[in-house]
Amino acid sequence: MKIGYARVSTDEQILDLQLDALKAAGCEVIHTDPGITGTAIVRPGLTQALAAVGQGDVLVVWRLDRLGRSLGFLIELIDRLGQQGTGFQSLSEAIDTTNAGGRLIFHMMGALAEFERSLIAERTREGMKAAKRRGRHVGRPHALTDEQVIFAKRALANGNETLSGVASVLGVDRSTLRRALRGRA
Repeated sequence: MKIGYARVSTDEQILDLQLDALKAAGCEVIHTDPGITGTAIVRPGLTQALAAVGQGDVLVVWRLDRLGRSLGFLIELIDRLGQQGTGFQSLSEAIDTTNAGGRLIFHMMGALAEFERSLIAERTREGMKAAKRRGRHVGRPHALTDEQVIFAKRALANGNETLSGVASVLGVDRSTLRRALRGRA
Protein backbone atom coordinates (compact mmCIF):
# COMPACT_ATOMS: atom_id res chain seq x y z
CA MET A 1 0.00 0.00 0.00
CA LYS A 2 1.21 3.51 -0.75
CA ILE A 3 0.87 5.91 2.17
CA GLY A 4 1.42 9.61 1.51
CA TYR A 5 2.75 12.36 3.71
CA ALA A 6 2.31 16.08 3.02
CA ARG A 7 3.43 19.10 5.01
CA VAL A 8 3.39 22.88 4.70
CA SER A 9 5.30 25.20 7.01
CA THR A 10 2.67 27.87 7.60
CA ASP A 11 -1.10 27.95 7.88
CA GLU A 12 -1.26 30.30 4.89
CA GLN A 13 0.26 27.69 2.58
CA ILE A 14 -2.02 25.18 0.88
CA LEU A 15 -1.55 21.40 0.69
CA ASP A 16 -3.51 20.98 -2.59
CA LEU A 17 -0.50 20.61 -4.91
CA GLN A 18 1.05 17.92 -2.72
CA LEU A 19 -2.26 16.12 -2.16
CA ASP A 20 -3.00 16.02 -5.90
CA ALA A 21 0.47 14.62 -6.66
CA LEU A 22 0.22 11.99 -3.92
CA LYS A 23 -3.23 10.87 -5.10
CA ALA A 24 -1.97 10.69 -8.70
CA ALA A 25 0.92 8.51 -7.47
CA GLY A 26 -1.59 6.02 -6.08
CA CYS A 27 -1.56 6.84 -2.36
CA GLU A 28 -4.54 5.26 -0.65
CA VAL A 29 -4.02 7.11 2.64
CA ILE A 30 -2.43 10.55 3.09
CA HIS A 31 -1.33 12.00 6.43
CA THR A 32 -0.73 15.74 6.69
CA ASP A 33 0.96 18.30 8.90
CA PRO A 34 -0.40 21.74 7.96
CA GLY A 35 1.47 24.69 9.42
CA ILE A 36 4.37 22.70 10.89
CA THR A 37 7.98 23.41 10.05
CA GLY A 38 10.22 20.59 8.81
CA THR A 39 12.53 21.00 11.79
CA ALA A 40 9.74 20.48 14.33
CA ILE A 41 10.35 17.49 16.56
CA VAL A 42 6.67 16.71 17.07
CA ARG A 43 4.77 16.21 13.82
CA PRO A 44 1.52 14.29 14.39
CA GLY A 45 0.92 13.60 10.70
CA LEU A 46 4.40 12.14 10.21
CA THR A 47 4.01 10.07 13.36
CA GLN A 48 0.72 8.67 12.00
CA ALA A 49 2.24 7.99 8.58
CA LEU A 50 5.20 6.15 10.09
CA ALA A 51 2.89 4.12 12.32
CA ALA A 52 0.75 3.19 9.31
CA VAL A 53 3.53 1.88 7.06
CA GLY A 54 4.77 -1.65 7.39
CA GLN A 55 6.41 -4.50 5.52
CA GLY A 56 5.82 -4.07 1.77
CA ASP A 57 4.28 -0.59 2.06
CA VAL A 58 5.74 2.58 0.51
CA LEU A 59 5.90 5.99 2.18
CA VAL A 60 5.47 8.65 -0.52
CA VAL A 61 6.25 12.37 -0.32
CA TRP A 62 5.98 15.07 -2.96
CA ARG A 63 9.50 16.37 -2.24
CA LEU A 64 12.23 15.36 0.22
CA ASP A 65 12.07 18.67 2.06
CA ARG A 66 8.45 17.91 3.01
CA LEU A 67 9.74 14.98 5.06
CA GLY A 68 12.54 16.88 6.80
CA ARG A 69 15.10 19.66 6.47
CA SER A 70 18.17 17.78 7.70
CA LEU A 71 19.92 15.35 5.38
CA GLY A 72 21.01 13.35 8.41
CA PHE A 73 17.40 13.02 9.58
CA LEU A 74 16.26 11.97 6.10
CA ILE A 75 18.98 9.34 5.77
CA GLU A 76 18.22 7.93 9.22
CA LEU A 77 14.46 7.85 8.60
CA ILE A 78 14.68 6.25 5.16
CA ASP A 79 17.20 3.72 6.47
CA ARG A 80 14.83 2.85 9.33
CA LEU A 81 12.00 2.38 6.81
CA GLY A 82 14.20 0.06 4.75
CA GLN A 83 15.08 -2.03 7.80
CA GLN A 84 11.39 -2.66 8.45
CA GLY A 85 10.79 -3.62 4.82
CA THR A 86 9.08 -0.36 3.88
CA GLY A 87 9.90 1.46 0.67
CA PHE A 88 10.25 5.19 0.20
CA GLN A 89 9.36 7.36 -2.77
CA SER A 90 9.96 11.06 -3.39
CA LEU A 91 8.04 12.17 -6.46
CA SER A 92 9.96 15.35 -7.35
CA GLU A 93 13.45 13.90 -6.89
CA ALA A 94 12.50 10.57 -8.54
CA ILE A 95 13.84 8.58 -5.58
CA ASP A 96 12.20 5.19 -5.20
CA THR A 97 13.89 2.75 -2.81
CA THR A 98 11.70 -0.07 -4.06
CA ASN A 99 14.00 -0.41 -7.10
CA ALA A 100 17.77 -0.71 -7.56
CA GLY A 101 18.24 2.77 -9.06
CA GLY A 102 16.43 4.46 -6.20
CA ARG A 103 18.43 2.53 -3.62
CA LEU A 104 21.62 3.59 -5.41
CA ILE A 105 20.63 7.27 -5.26
CA PHE A 106 19.70 6.88 -1.60
CA HIS A 107 23.05 5.25 -0.76
CA MET A 108 24.89 8.00 -2.63
CA MET A 109 22.99 10.56 -0.54
CA GLY A 110 24.01 8.63 2.58
CA ALA A 111 27.65 8.64 1.50
CA LEU A 112 27.49 12.39 0.86
CA ALA A 113 25.91 12.95 4.28
CA GLU A 114 28.64 10.90 5.95
CA PHE A 115 31.27 12.86 4.00
CA GLU A 116 29.68 16.12 5.16
CA ARG A 117 29.71 14.95 8.80
CA SER A 118 33.39 13.99 8.45
CA LEU A 119 34.25 17.41 7.03
CA ILE A 120 32.44 19.15 9.88
CA ALA A 121 34.25 17.01 12.46
CA GLU A 122 37.59 17.67 10.75
CA ARG A 123 36.99 21.44 10.70
CA THR A 124 35.97 21.34 14.37
CA ARG A 125 39.15 19.47 15.36
CA GLU A 126 41.31 21.89 13.36
CA GLY A 127 39.55 24.87 14.94
CA MET A 128 40.18 23.46 18.42
CA LYS A 129 43.87 22.90 17.62
CA ALA A 130 44.18 26.47 16.34
CA ALA A 131 42.51 27.81 19.48
CA LYS A 132 44.88 25.80 21.71
CA ARG A 133 47.90 27.13 19.75
CA ARG A 134 46.66 30.64 20.51
CA GLY A 135 46.46 29.75 24.21
CA ARG A 136 42.69 29.63 24.42
CA HIS A 137 40.99 27.10 26.66
CA VAL A 138 38.95 24.61 24.65
CA GLY A 139 36.02 22.81 26.23
CA ARG A 140 33.94 23.49 29.29
CA PRO A 141 34.89 26.54 31.35
CA HIS A 142 37.05 25.88 34.40
CA ALA A 143 35.03 25.48 37.59
CA LEU A 144 37.65 27.42 39.54
CA THR A 145 39.55 30.57 38.70
CA ASP A 146 43.35 30.69 38.96
CA GLU A 147 42.98 32.79 42.13
CA GLN A 148 40.75 30.14 43.72
CA VAL A 149 43.29 27.42 42.89
CA ILE A 150 46.09 29.52 44.46
CA PHE A 151 43.90 30.06 47.55
CA ALA A 152 43.25 26.30 47.80
CA LYS A 153 46.96 25.44 47.46
CA ARG A 154 47.89 27.89 50.21
CA ALA A 155 45.13 26.72 52.54
CA LEU A 156 46.13 23.09 52.08
CA ALA A 157 49.87 23.83 52.36
CA ASN A 158 49.33 25.63 55.69
CA GLY A 159 47.60 22.52 57.02
CA ASN A 160 44.68 24.64 58.24
CA GLU A 161 42.11 23.02 55.96
CA THR A 162 41.24 19.64 54.53
CA LEU A 163 40.56 19.01 50.86
CA SER A 164 36.86 18.59 51.69
CA GLY A 165 36.81 21.82 53.66
CA VAL A 166 38.44 23.89 50.91
CA ALA A 167 36.17 22.33 48.30
CA SER A 168 33.14 23.21 50.41
CA VAL A 169 34.31 26.82 50.84
CA LEU A 170 34.82 27.10 47.05
CA GLY A 171 31.48 25.45 46.29
CA VAL A 172 32.88 22.53 44.26
CA ASP A 173 33.22 18.80 44.66
CA ARG A 174 36.46 17.34 46.05
CA SER A 175 37.28 15.67 42.74
CA THR A 176 36.89 19.01 40.92
CA LEU A 177 39.30 20.66 43.34
CA ARG A 178 41.76 17.76 43.07
CA ARG A 179 41.81 18.04 39.24
CA ALA A 180 42.30 21.80 39.42
CA LEU A 181 45.21 21.42 41.86
CA ARG A 182 46.88 18.90 39.57
CA GLY A 183 46.36 20.79 36.36
CA ARG A 184 46.74 24.52 37.01
CA ALA A 185 48.55 27.32 38.83
